Amino acid sequence: MNIIAWVILGLLAGAIAKAIYPGTQGGGILSTIILGIIGAFIGGSLYSLFSTGSLQFAATTLSLPGLLIAVLGAIVAIYLWGLLSRSRSV
Repeated sequence: MNIIAWVILGLLAGAIAKAIYPGTQGGGILSTIILGIIGAFIGGSLYSLFSTGSLQFAATTLSLPGLLIAVLGAIVAIYLWGLLSRSRSV
């Protein structure tokens, strides 16, 4: 059941982050899910860093606050991916 929750969280967070972030991002539904799952890990890790003061590899849960943190993490992931792909194409 955990895997299904991760896929749902990834799809929701990735889709919301793609809608919020300006510009166009390629990819289909699979890349959106992966982006959202990566965003959940980035957001969860940053949240644990700011709340406890130590960096831990953590993820968010399928809840409203967890979705918000995952969306913020997915936006960070889109930004970082844009930086990496831009520096490779130059």
